[in-house]
Amino acid sequence: MADAPQPTRSGSVPRIWLRAARPATLLLSISPVLAGTAVAVHDGAHRPLAAVGALVVAVAMQLGVNYANDYSDFVRGADTPRRVGPVRAASSGVIPPSQVRLAALACFAVAGLAGVALSLTTDWRLLIAGALAVAAGWLYTGGPLPYGYLGLGEVFVFVFFGLLATVGTTYVQELRAPVPAWLIGGAMGALATAVLDINNLRDVETDAEAGKRTLAVRIGRERTRWLVAVLYVAACVLPLLAAAFAGAPTLAVLPLATAPFLLAVHRATASAEPPALIGALKRAAQLELWFALLWALGLAL
Repeated sequence: MADAPQPTRSGSVPRIWLRAARPATLLLSISPVLAGTAVAVHDGAHRPLAAVGALVVAVAMQLGVNYANDYSDFVRGADTPRRVGPVRAASSGVIPPSQVRLAALACFAVAGLAGVALSLTTDWRLLIAGALAVAAGWLYTGGPLPYGYLGLGEVFVFVFFGLLATVGTTYVQELRAPVPAWLIGGAMGALATAVLDINNLRDVETDAEAGKRTLAVRIGRERTRWLVAVLYVAACVLPLLAAAFAGAPTLAVLPLATAPFLLAVHRATASAEPPALIGALKRAAQLELWFALLWALGLAL
């Protein structure tokens, strides 16, 4: 019988894998699928299996990005002893980096296979979008010129975990992309991008030391904080536009109920202390899910 995983100073091996998966970030993949499905349900075009397929793609993509980031940051020396945040598998000293790389590729493969299944039942052009998403997920911190190290991670998150995840979810159910899906997709993208920026605020010093030129490193703490504020304002404005001009019901503005909590998260980013920023990061991810839930409720009522 194989030996059981031995405890380490970072925890058991399964726990290291779980923490490296960064479960809190999975809310960023679930939320846009929920928001996009709500549009399809409102339009009377809900296809449960297609919605589940979109969820598999989104969650597998998020896991793939998380493990790929774990592996690539270790290989590039970005995980220094001063780093704060969740345990990294590759730098734990227990899990071989090659296994982390394999986990990332396996997750991307699952996302790709689910995407192929969706495209075969809807539109072959989704294969192109899926291939771009997988490539962008790996090249975020991998490849010869990782764009996440060049301050372009925000573009990736906004497009793939905002617009594409939301509008794509609606499209595989309706075979069209109505304006409300684009607007709530923009809101999902803004909220997910804010999570990335808060994460990079937490790591700004260690990223700078490691040569990881994230946008937060490039523009500094204060400007990054104001970028988060702008993203939150944009997220709140977009449901208003959907209700006022795009045919969404009046109650589509329900996500604005999260505004006081978003403000509290933004205030927490004024702290340079990692514990405060870690707490703000978790709340920011949770608020995106609440935003999507309230959007779905507003469309259903």
